[in-house]
Amino acid sequence: MIDYATLRIIWWLLLGIIIIGFAVTDGFDLGVAILHPFVGRKDKERRIVINTVGPVWEGNQVWFILAGGATFAAWPYLYAISFSGFYLAMFLVLAGLILRPVSFKYRSKVSHPVWRTVWDWLLFLSGFIPTLIFGVAVGNVIQGVPFHFDETLRAFYTGSFIDLLNPFALLCGFLSICMFIMHGGLYLGIKTENPIRHRAIAFARVAAILVIILFLLGGWWVTTYMQGFAIKQIASHVGPSNPLYKQVITHVGAWIWNYDIHPYFLIAPIIGIVGALCALIFANVVSSRIAFVSSCISLIGIITTFGASIFPFILPSSTNPNESLTVWDASSSQFTLFIMLIATIIFIPIILAYTTWVYRVMRGKVTDDFINSNKSAY
Repeated sequence: MIDYATLRIIWWLLLGIIIIGFAVTDGFDLGVAILHPFVGRKDKERRIVINTVGPVWEGNQVWFILAGGATFAAWPYLYAISFSGFYLAMFLVLAGLILRPVSFKYRSKVSHPVWRTVWDWLLFLSGFIPTLIFGVAVGNVIQGVPFHFDETLRAFYTGSFIDLLNPFALLCGFLSICMFIMHGGLYLGIKTENPIRHRAIAFARVAAILVIILFLLGGWWVTTYMQGFAIKQIASHVGPSNPLYKQVITHVGAWIWNYDIHPYFLIAPIIGIVGALCALIFANVVSSRIAFVSSCISLIGIITTFGASIFPFILPSSTNPNESLTVWDASSSQFTLFIMLIATIIFIPIILAYTTWVYRVMRGKVTDDFINSNKSAY
């Protein structure tokens, strides 16, 4: 069996990969939903926009389900605290994700303009609200979440939903929105023709500029003003999971200490900025496909920056920093992680193969002719 410390690192990496998989795939779905009322001026154009993601959105959400399952099985403390403390936020995310397919289906049931306009804006909200909440959640994790344990390891969350909507968290929320607008706009650049393509790329380019600005602003904020967390002493990297057996210090700028210890971590923020810059440049100049790949790289870099900055923390506690959750004291047992790893090695390639096949079958642009000739189109 693989040693415990290595398994914990592997599952930390796998959780990051799953989150990246969700952002890269379902991210453009959410971005398309946000852009839908703005890039489609006529009913036919809005139907084209919907049908660019209609065949693939369900498969893309597999990554979201995987993230929840992996958190539940590999990081039970993280699951318990986040899903109870962020209950209302999670409810809003799920409501938005459920509203998206409902909007797809119900919009086409009645041809009246008012009916379709209502569902168009509900579809917008189905993309905007989850995207905002995802970013707000990340912003709160970076600042630390108000929770603590008692002597029996029962977790208590002492915050509220309003507390989540603080200035830094909202900055991260708007960064998340800009990331997915950039991603969704460039996806529409591949899947549609003018004038929809032209409008979508224009939105994507503005969003790419905002991604760079907000990402740099967030980095400056974290470095200059924010209390970061660092482990002063920990019982063991291979012992049973117990988040009470360590000492943690807080210090302004502590989140960037990892870049002093591991300089190669700097690759993550660099590719986050360079990817967005390439997406901005290539959107009109070279190829929509190259621009979309650049957007994928930017998302990977930005999300990896978050993970690299807070490592080995998974969920810092602002109430009692010593009770923060880390890679070394919040995981399931060694045997559980090992069995799950075997299952992951089997099923992740199947998911990747299926996803690749779907995108290959569904390749090509969605046009007026497609809408007119395809009775199953939304």
